[in-house]
Amino acid sequence: MTVAELSPTELTALLTEVRSAYDAFKTRGLKLDMTRGKPAPEQLDLANGLLGLPGNGDYFSDAREDGRNYGGVQGLAEVRALFSRMMGAPADQIVVGDNASLAMMHDSIVWALLKGVPGSPRPWAKEEEIAFLCPVPGYDRHFAICEEFGIRMVPVKLTGHGPDMDEVERLTADPSVKGMWCVPKYSNPTGEVYADETVRRLAAMKTGAPDFRLFWDNAYAVHHLTGERHEIANILELCARAGNPDRAFVYASTSKITFAGAGLALFASSPANVKWYLASAGKRTIGPDKLNQIRHVRFLKSDAGLTAHMDRHRALLEPKFAAVLKALEARLGGTGVAEWTEPKGGYFISVDAMEGTAARVVVLAKEAGLALTPAGATWPHGRDPHDRTLRLAPSYPSLEDVRTASEGIALCILLAALEKLSAA
Repeated sequence: MTVAELSPTELTALLTEVRSAYDAFKTRGLKLDMTRGKPAPEQLDLANGLLGLPGNGDYFSDAREDGRNYGGVQGLAEVRALFSRMMGAPADQIVVGDNASLAMMHDSIVWALLKGVPGSPRPWAKEEEIAFLCPVPGYDRHFAICEEFGIRMVPVKLTGHGPDMDEVERLTADPSVKGMWCVPKYSNPTGEVYADETVRRLAAMKTGAPDFRLFWDNAYAVHHLTGERHEIANILELCARAGNPDRAFVYASTSKITFAGAGLALFASSPANVKWYLASAGKRTIGPDKLNQIRHVRFLKSDAGLTAHMDRHRALLEPKFAAVLKALEARLGGTGVAEWTEPKGGYFISVDAMEGTAARVVVLAKEAGLALTPAGATWPHGRDPHDRTLRLAPSYPSLEDVRTASEGIALCILLAALEKLSAA
């Protein structure tokens, strides 16, 4: 029996019981943070070997470029080769930046606004209006870039296998729709993996804008939580095959592989798009941090080394995600007040609470010493029209703190639902 099926007397009794449990939880005086998907200190420690590199005064690339000096805007060849499989592109179609792929996405949009992209009839800023499709729930920092530059955002529902493609194909017929955000693998926050057919349709669909771009943020390309390493179809290959070689801008980084604040960002695309990107990047910088590039290639060594390193991350993360799922099931299973994802990779668990209660859950959690991502953050402009989606980030706290926080979060979700039902 779900809570919605309880009699008024039963509902009142359960509300009293749950509120008492919540009040007892509050007395613990906790201060726990589940707001952002940051690597834990133990994860960062896995890459401490970087700190001693490059050693023995060897600051030179394979081509004998001095990593201490200017130049090399595209990035060292051996680094581009190291991440070629992860990026789904040959080394000469990859650009290596500094620590934040978000900065590369930001720059791409700014340059598109000011100058257009290959195939643009004019700079995007000269258009009467531009819009981006935004699969929801999605990544708040993507939405923040659009908001910063006045780009209209159009939400598109995720299906469990990627965005609703019938809706995407209908919306992209509008020539004002210039781009679309995609987190195609272990999406933030749902954890879903885009189906091959979804990727194929995105690559091949007809668009009203001749310069439409997929902003393909493959942030969790190698971030598995189980022994099953999910793969997605290669968007660059499919775009080229469909006659749309310039459609996809692919981004990734080592932020959740090595050091979040001192990693490498990566951009991959068609030869024309790479040439376009480097033409503007060359005005912005005389060259990236090549010493850090050398450190990374010597530390990770190969694609096999990257895989082994990510297995060590998985060993730390998997128990934390399991703890959240166990707590949600223990408190909420069978109640009908919430649904949640069971991701196979990435950094988040998405919970759909009872409609109209997510904001209340966040308030209850705060009063109990638990910091959660603001309700609505996974929607454009921070406004969830259903007030139901919560994003849980279990990576940073200790395993014991994750267990405690998850217990409290589940309690808050149930209490908020019971309050709503009692007031109806």
